[in-house]
Amino acid sequence: MTLENIGTFLGEEVGVSDCEGIDQRRIDAFADNTGDCQWIHVDPERATRESPYGTTIAHGYLLLSLLAPTTLDLLFKPALISTTTLNYGIDRVRFIAPVKAGSRVRNRIKLIAVEDKGSGRTLITTENALEVEGEGKPALIAKTLWMAVR
Repeated sequence: MTLENIGTFLGEEVGVSDCEGIDQRRIDAFADNTGDCQWIHVDPERATRESPYGTTIAHGYLLLSLLAPTTLDLLFKPALISTTTLNYGIDRVRFIAPVKAGSRVRNRIKLIAVEDKGSGRTLITTENALEVEGEGKPALIAKTLWMAVR
């Protein structure tokens, strides 16, 4: 896949990332960096007692943050080496299922739109399903936008 032929892959799955661990250390670091220290994320003892999940869960935005590096690794680095790719936004995000501490997730990416914006710019839209290993439904589904600039 190259920037010249990327449109021929519309509607296709373009890759599935390796699984990444979402352990308590990672959740705590995200909480420290964002100030989102809600007990359901950072207090394992309380979460064991009071959470409907029986443990802490990852922040939705922590999970969302995994889409950029996995998409860059799977789609843009191998295919568009001579291009700068910028995160252009998110059209839609739905947080479908919680991700318990200790889980592993992976990003399943589908190419859903390619639009020439002129001046060497191409807007690329992907659909991302962040799957939780061993679970029947994804943690989140998001349409992300990427601007490839020559």
